[in-house]
Amino acid sequence: MLCAPLGSLISNHVSCQVGIMLGGLLASTGLILSSFATSLEHLYLSLGVLTGLGFALCYSPAIAMVGKYFNKRKALAYGIAMSGSGIGTFILAPVVQLLIEQFSWRGALLILGGFVLNLCVCGALMRPIALKEDRKTAPESLEQDYVPKAQKQDLKRMSIFSPLIKVWSHECLCYCSWKEYNFLLMPGFMVLAVSVLFMAYGCSPLFVYLVPYALSVGVSHHQAAFLMSVLGVIDIIGNITFGWLTDRRCLKKHRHFCYLFAVGMDGLCCLFLPVLENFPLLVPFSFTFGYFDGAYVTLIPVITADVVGTSSLSSALGVVYFLHAIPYLVSPPVAGWLVDTTGSYTASFLLCGFSMIFSSTLLCFANLAKKIRRTRLLSLTNDTGTKQHIWTNGAIAYSVTAELDQKDVEFLAVDINNYSNR
Repeated sequence: MLCAPLGSLISNHVSCQVGIMLGGLLASTGLILSSFATSLEHLYLSLGVLTGLGFALCYSPAIAMVGKYFNKRKALAYGIAMSGSGIGTFILAPVVQLLIEQFSWRGALLILGGFVLNLCVCGALMRPIALKEDRKTAPESLEQDYVPKAQKQDLKRMSIFSPLIKVWSHECLCYCSWKEYNFLLMPGFMVLAVSVLFMAYGCSPLFVYLVPYALSVGVSHHQAAFLMSVLGVIDIIGNITFGWLTDRRCLKKHRHFCYLFAVGMDGLCCLFLPVLENFPLLVPFSFTFGYFDGAYVTLIPVITADVVGTSSLSSALGVVYFLHAIPYLVSPPVAGWLVDTTGSYTASFLLCGFSMIFSSTLLCFANLAKKIRRTRLLSLTNDTGTKQHIWTNGAIAYSVTAELDQKDVEFLAVDINNYSNR
């Protein structure tokens, strides 16, 4: 996830197909090279760096392509797409163990390398919806077909300005590169980014310390492993069913609050976990936490697309998943340090719960403030008598509320047009 922006950069400047195929090739190469490893340093570079980089290049473009293909049932499409990781983990875990027993770990890595190479095929199938028209024309043919003979000498004299043209081209390229990431200055995306940081911090330690906590309260090893299996399976169900639910007409307009509800429910589960000290109580926890974890994971790309739009979705997802990865690295060691310091898991789980609840509350207040701002703008425009007054008040409102984003401006313009047609 730390390299997710790199995958978005490649998909934006080349194509999602190339990004996924390149990532699949790197991941497969890393696994194959790992099968010949003779030291841990070798595995760090091949399995850790090369394979991890390959999967990072695949992930962001693959998720972004779902948003380009689907419009009506976008949440369900994301749910099905993102459930693949859970299904793969559930199925491949025993398969990999069987491969290790039959062919040793070297043979298993070699087979997995060939299997992962199928990502190149998957990337090749992700064709764009509209093919790009090739408008390039060779300079020689342009000069011969379209330029009169009397103007050929003028074109040759203009070639002295080619260095200046190169400078302008470089400046335009820099501007286009910055334009890809102009969503970083949007207030809505800033709030979403901060919310993702706290959400990721809260959810990561549960996957690491659920089994040790269950063992510490007297649950057997078999039952503790069963808790993780239940959590993983219900996570997959949450991916698909919650995506389907939020695509319903009654909930489609309230997907932001569905996301907030799912994150908040996971936070409440973390707060109540320290008082669940036996297996019959931990099983409902695994069901609830697993379901809502899959629910909000499905809605992350949908919420991001609603904030920045589909044109910037690939770049925005790269940034979101990068921010998602930072707490994933930090929070488990911090939770472990709290366990060693306090002698119990209570402080760690409470910190996780409050972190996720704060993430949900932050987005909730941001959405409420946005709705209040829009309501005030509507009342401001409806109080005027002429179209000119409406535009004047709209300009004043825009200058006073400098935090308005592009969607607010579009919303105001639509309302003005409706008013003028009355």
